[in-house]
Amino acid sequence: MNRFAPTALLLGNFVTGIAVMGPAGMLGDLSEGLGVSVRDASLLITFGAAVLCVGSPVTAWLTSRYDRRILLATTLLIAALAHVASAFAPNYYSLLAIRLVMLAVVALFTPQAAGTAALMSPPEHRGGTMSFVFLGWSLAAALGLPAVTFIASHFGWRFAYGAIAAIAFVSCLLVAWRLPRGLLGVPVDLKTWSDLAHNPLILVLLLITILQTSGPFVIFTFIGPVMTKLMNASAETVASVFFMWGITGLIGNLIASRVVDKWGGWKTSLIVQISLLIGVVGWALGSGVLIAMFIATVFWGFGFVPSNSMQQVRLVSAAPALASASVSLNTSSLYIGQAIGSGIGGIFYVREMYDAMNLAAIAFVVASVVLVVLTKPRAAKA
Repeated sequence: MNRFAPTALLLGNFVTGIAVMGPAGMLGDLSEGLGVSVRDASLLITFGAAVLCVGSPVTAWLTSRYDRRILLATTLLIAALAHVASAFAPNYYSLLAIRLVMLAVVALFTPQAAGTAALMSPPEHRGGTMSFVFLGWSLAAALGLPAVTFIASHFGWRFAYGAIAAIAFVSCLLVAWRLPRGLLGVPVDLKTWSDLAHNPLILVLLLITILQTSGPFVIFTFIGPVMTKLMNASAETVASVFFMWGITGLIGNLIASRVVDKWGGWKTSLIVQISLLIGVVGWALGSGVLIAMFIATVFWGFGFVPSNSMQQVRLVSAAPALASASVSLNTSSLYIGQAIGSGIGGIFYVREMYDAMNLAAIAFVVASVVLVVLTKPRAAKA
């Protein structure tokens, strides 16, 4: 395996993470700049997540026979061009249209990157390599999202989109340079989807992904506007919360990637899920108190970011031959959760029902923890 190939995939996930989460970091600037409400601006996330949840399995099916190096590099090139177009979008509806088209393509990157990492790694190091590749999302949260918030508030949202485009171009070149040629996965066909549908463990794992994502995104999508309304928080304060959330997620993912091959997917998953629950409950109890919200963010980030990495590890372990399809469905489930969470959050936000947002988030995460406990494997590892 090329020593820099996982790093190239990590950077690609960094770009993908910013592309997906970026609007959450500049909702206020998009709202003001485009002349729409914050709720309308949040639909960039909600509708985008809906496209992603459909696009991920569909693109996995349509592109499973293509060379991964060409496929992933082309995906990043399209992401770069779409962000250039977004920077010059004349109005809200054109920006939304560009985003939806772009995300329909970008939907394939994360699951195919995970499948590619699995193909490049020996079985005994597969979990660690996949977790490392997914660190790109952690970095997107720790560095990318705060940077987007800062750039948008000081230089405008168009400049922020241009900066993302530049990073995407660099990532495209790195993937094209470092990934091996001729790397093909197992073709995904109708029988693959049928086999997944008849695997109870995989179906429950996918439900866990939906629940553990829906809860945090009820709050996460509107962190900036809510903090501004409750505490008159500045852009720098909001960016610092995103940074805290992301950096603790990065730390959590680094630790999880080191211990998962030893502890197993289930045990590692349970630990990070409990941390996520503590964080969401702490955020609810400390709402409006900055120091309490910062402390809660530590647990929230530490649990949320690695939780999806552990889901991928468990899915691959549950059915290695179906990894490309199951990981794509997991990514789809992740985006379903984003759509559900941001949609519910939007309903409560416009009514200023901030406590209801917090309670809904807690309910989703409690349900996910319960299901993780119920899926404890009989063997030593999941």
